[in-house]
Amino acid sequence: MAGTSSPSHCMPIDHVDDWERRIARQDAWWHNQVLDRPPCTMTFPKPVPEIPWPDEKPYASQRERWMDTDRIVATAIAAARNTVFCGDALPTAWPNLGPEVFSAFFGLDMQYTAETSWAIPVIHDWSKTDHVRFSRESFYWKKLVEMTDALLEAGKGLYYVGLTDFHPGGDALAAFRDPADLNTDLLLYPDEIRRMLRYVNQVYFETFDFFYDKLVNAGQALTCWAGIVSSKKWYVPSNDFSCMISREMFRDFFLPGIVEECRHLEASIYHLDGPGALRHLDDLLDIPELNAIQWVFGAGNGTASDWISVYQRCQAAGKGIQIFAHVNELDTLIENLRPEGVWLALHGVTDQESANAVLQRLLHWTH
Repeated sequence: MAGTSSPSHCMPIDHVDDWERRIARQDAWWHNQVLDRPPCTMTFPKPVPEIPWPDEKPYASQRERWMDTDRIVATAIAAARNTVFCGDALPTAWPNLGPEVFSAFFGLDMQYTAETSWAIPVIHDWSKTDHVRFSRESFYWKKLVEMTDALLEAGKGLYYVGLTDFHPGGDALAAFRDPADLNTDLLLYPDEIRRMLRYVNQVYFETFDFFYDKLVNAGQALTCWAGIVSSKKWYVPSNDFSCMISREMFRDFFLPGIVEECRHLEASIYHLDGPGALRHLDDLLDIPELNAIQWVFGAGNGTASDWISVYQRCQAAGKGIQIFAHVNELDTLIENLRPEGVWLALHGVTDQESANAVLQRLLHWTH
């Protein structure tokens, strides 16, 4: 869908003089355009913190810790104040209740550890699914609204507030049922699954627009866990469950919903998670409305430089690529890829002089 978004409509970040230029580079990237160099984010801690980091409070449970809105806000403020943002990096914060929080809006409960969370499946019989219904009375919906509003209030001029980690489609159904069971259900209960997918995806669009409107009305540039900051209506379609199924099953059940997600947005980047999901890459690259691919090869599967062929396939199809890499890999990436459509998140940069050298290298790559 066409949009009229522009960085000038976004809230300024008081401590980043060129915030508008940084957003403009990322807006252009969606269309494989380069203003002066590819977008590149680099961050590192300030040598001396500007403000104290919040003390870790005692909690009765990990769940209580995750639900502490005051902790989330205090951490976001400290991160914005105590971090050096280089290149196109901008301070962001987003309310995080775990990757299956969208499924929890349908009546599921969640379990929490220190690092992650998961939903407790509620579908045990596909003939009995009437209890799986979306509600804005859900505890998790109300908590997400509370966290979003609190971050917005505290972050004016300091950081951009992002969308949470939404997973509709196949990932939502895998949370309702359990991934291993859903895998065989595709063969045994295809009609029931298609009906639930239609319902879930309809709710997703309404949910996305609710939070999108809230952020845009507060002057936010749009961001999320993926780290991109853009004035466009964008998000990250995904289907982590797809690593468990064939190309035929993916095309039949889930690809149409992903196409709908892309069409609902001005710009989109697909989160391709792990080698098991690579079998679906060609089908994703065939989606005209999809702008870019975020390839996450996963721990133990090498570095970005080991996957040059994947990035080249994406560029050959006219898609942008988001690359997470160590700064030492920069030369390899430059030697094998075109600058158009590359969005870089580089780690291993620890001072401003090194960051400036990277940016000069990217300018030379472009020109």
